[in-house]
Amino acid sequence: MESPLPVRNGVNATRLRLPHNGAWATVAEYLLERFGHVDPEGILRRFDNQEIVGLGGVPLDRQTPMGEHEFIWYYRSLPVETPIPFEAKILHQDEHLLVVDKPHFLPTTPGGRFIQESALVRLRNQTGIDDLVPMHRLDRATAGVILFAVNPETRGAYQMLFERREISKRYKAVVALQPGPGLETGRVLQPNGEHSLVKDTTQLHDLLGQMPLIYENRMSKVKGQLRSIVEDGAPNAKTFIDVESVGYSVGHHAGLEVALMDLKPHSGKTHQLRVHLASLGLGIINDAFYPRLWDLAPDDYQRPLQLLAHTISFTDPLSGIERSFSSAQQLAEAPAA
Repeated sequence: MESPLPVRNGVNATRLRLPHNGAWATVAEYLLERFGHVDPEGILRRFDNQEIVGLGGVPLDRQTPMGEHEFIWYYRSLPVETPIPFEAKILHQDEHLLVVDKPHFLPTTPGGRFIQESALVRLRNQTGIDDLVPMHRLDRATAGVILFAVNPETRGAYQMLFERREISKRYKAVVALQPGPGLETGRVLQPNGEHSLVKDTTQLHDLLGQMPLIYENRMSKVKGQLRSIVEDGAPNAKTFIDVESVGYSVGHHAGLEVALMDLKPHSGKTHQLRVHLASLGLGIINDAFYPRLWDLAPDDYQRPLQLLAHTISFTDPLSGIERSFSSAQQLAEAPAA
């Protein structure tokens, strides 16, 4: 359903579905009960300024009765945001696609405390393309390549590539092979969420010696929970895992023995790569979620999650040309070449 309100400052208007029945005589009464604890005067002011509209852009007022509209649209109040000091770099742009190299810490889409400080809103404002839509997403903590659709008329052709799993993705990750401060070296994420099992350095090297391997399990993500969970049952998440190189970090953990991992997901479950590596005892450096959840803390820009969406490849559905885009970023803890 198309919004009757245009994109403003890179942000879509919010759509709200109204209940079919209830004790509220007017839409204003319903909104005051649901959101009045935030800013009741602001809600009434929006009605007076005709900033709340129904289908076709029809403005609502304080007396608009419930039942007259199924959906309403409005612009939400934007939070005060702390600027994220990294930029998404455009790798490619044409009439159909925009390809960007997203930095760590920048969300792909707006939400919560990050609205203007998201890749989508920044890019809409930067390019002036209000129809820009991401074809897939990366976690805020993960850096790397993202595809955005530019043209609504051809967007579906690219979306079908993802639905048919005709997109090839390749990730890089850095894992620790020795214990150290702030590291979860060898700690294994177990199916029940426990993490008491810890592999030693010898066991980790033995594991690397068995690669490449394919790891699969069954995963799900419950809305409102931070972490994905591993369940019993038929696998629905599959990853090809190999080791690219072993050496010593030159980053924050300089001198620590680390491995640079090469990852190719065959499915796209939330946090799949992070869970799969942690389940092997190869948790990614600076992962605050796996194998165990760390206490909430401010972003440490000096210690990003060592996970990079390195390359994305596909056959262009419009031209038939083979296309491949790679990140120019390097993981800070990767072993010296």
